[in-house]
Amino acid sequence: MAMAADARIYVAGHRGLVGSAIWRALEAQGFTRLIGRTRSELDLLDAAAVRSFFAVERPEWVFVAAARVGGIKVNHEHPAEFLRENLLIEAHLVHEAWRAGVRKLLFLGSSCIYPKLAPQPLREEHLLSGPLEPTNQWYAVAKIAGIKLCQAYRRQYGCDFISAMPTNLYGPNDNYDLETSHVLPALIRRFHEAKLAGAPAVTCWGSGTPRREFLYADDLARACIFLMRHYSEEEFINVGFGSDLTIQELADAVARVVGFSGEICWDTTRPDGTPQKLMDSSRIFALGWQPQVDLETGLGLAYRDFLARCSARG
Repeated sequence: MAMAADARIYVAGHRGLVGSAIWRALEAQGFTRLIGRTRSELDLLDAAAVRSFFAVERPEWVFVAAARVGGIKVNHEHPAEFLRENLLIEAHLVHEAWRAGVRKLLFLGSSCIYPKLAPQPLREEHLLSGPLEPTNQWYAVAKIAGIKLCQAYRRQYGCDFISAMPTNLYGPNDNYDLETSHVLPALIRRFHEAKLAGAPAVTCWGSGTPRREFLYADDLARACIFLMRHYSEEEFINVGFGSDLTIQELADAVARVVGFSGEICWDTTRPDGTPQKLMDSSRIFALGWQPQVDLETGLGLAYRDFLARCSARG
């Protein structure tokens, strides 16, 4: 389905890591009528506000990149908020997109939807085949509900609503708060601060042995636009880099990029999370999309963004 250059495109969550990347990619590809709202301008937890927004703006295409997100610690400490807020955000956006006659909607999930001990690499058919990872099950349940919501509206109303499941993401506009961030941005901040302080060592959570896959946010953004143009099926589709590495290898890479030369220690009393999360992205690769940014290059870009944000904060 063609997206005209002057199509009205709403990016929900356009200030976040993923949404801002989608916004940049759309601008780079010549789209001129992009619609975005900050949290203060539009509360996605407010059904009436979302309904009014769709009635006034009448977007034709919708990217759902808005969500309550965070790492293991904040997921564990705020389960009710993670479940409730994500359920409300996706329910309001999907329902009002249907009411407003949106031509196509892309819902973004997360690789944490897969069972903790699912076979590797993670294939789309592994969904709901076993228990979830307990540390982020609340977020995962909400994202699974979002997938099913899109499938339900597709079946009942004929909506062209699709879902994509990205792997772990990083890049510009990431969250570097040590209390709420994911592993990669947290490592960037911790190694940077340790370098500035001249610290002899940095202690990281867990054993360092779990394996994770990382995709640069701008690569995901290009994938999202690609899927809007070339994918229209009920089954959700994985979007990953295609290979993984251990958290210890990731820490070594981040330390190298940041310039921290001290010792890296591991606190094995802290949880590791899922042992491995490598996604099988063969379906989207077969359609013709491939990632463009390797990890070392992406880490350099992410660190540059972190430094720029530190400078802006003074």
